[in-house]
Amino acid sequence: MTAPAQAPSTDHAAFSYLNFLLFCSIVAATIIGIPLYGYFVGFTTFDWILSFVMYVITGMGITVGYHRLVSHQSFECPDWVKRCALIAGGWALQNSALIWCADHIRHHARTDTDEDPYNASRGFWHSHCGWLFYETPHRTDKYEIRLRRDPVILWQHRYYWAIVVSGLAIPFALGVWWHQGWMGGVSALLLGGLFRMFMVLNSTFTINSLCHMIGTQPHGTQDSSRDSWLISFVSFGEGYHNYHHTYARDYRNGPKWYNFDPSKWIIYTLSLFGLATNLRRLDPSVG
Repeated sequence: MTAPAQAPSTDHAAFSYLNFLLFCSIVAATIIGIPLYGYFVGFTTFDWILSFVMYVITGMGITVGYHRLVSHQSFECPDWVKRCALIAGGWALQNSALIWCADHIRHHARTDTDEDPYNASRGFWHSHCGWLFYETPHRTDKYEIRLRRDPVILWQHRYYWAIVVSGLAIPFALGVWWHQGWMGGVSALLLGGLFRMFMVLNSTFTINSLCHMIGTQPHGTQDSSRDSWLISFVSFGEGYHNYHHTYARDYRNGPKWYNFDPSKWIIYTLSLFGLATNLRRLDPSVG
């Protein structure tokens, strides 16, 4: 089988100043602002617990909602469950499900070519986060056709920025309520909002970058995807990336029972309550 033709280089694509400023603001707040605030003011156990809870919720919103449910249709669920998953994914500040999932569908269709949004052959920086700073000419309507048929996806796309703001307002409000003052809201916002946002962004980025560079390829060498059990611990089970590229519609990224894949456990648990159906298992050699 012949390799897909390489698309024109995106080196001269328009620079996205909005994405650049958002990214730099989050990074600066995380590595400069939050440590300074912690040193001079301090954080409480509540702030750290809230940060962890929001990290899990928003991370699962990406892996279970954006990735396995919408991008790959690896299971089905009621609309209200889908709305909850897409709200949680929207809190991660990784774009609306319509755009994120269209990009991801394109990633699988054109892996390791210039049409691949996070083309790993262009190096770690580009595949990790550098691709965000350019307006790609390859974001075409054909990857959105199926997605635009879903009214829940269109609803989330329409109210995406309101959802993002709510993901910051909630930890602030919880901090004000718990600490009985607006400074407590600031503490909760910094950890439960900005810090967890930075962590979830980078947990997703590691799949695009490191899981195409380090690890093993036990399921196929058709592209650069690799399995890394270690990365699964920070990405809710997404580190079994070579398996995923080989069996993209499987609801499990870690197919064996002992693989650390909290996302598949959440999906399976939902199925026990009738909230997830048609869970797809594609590798016949794995039970």
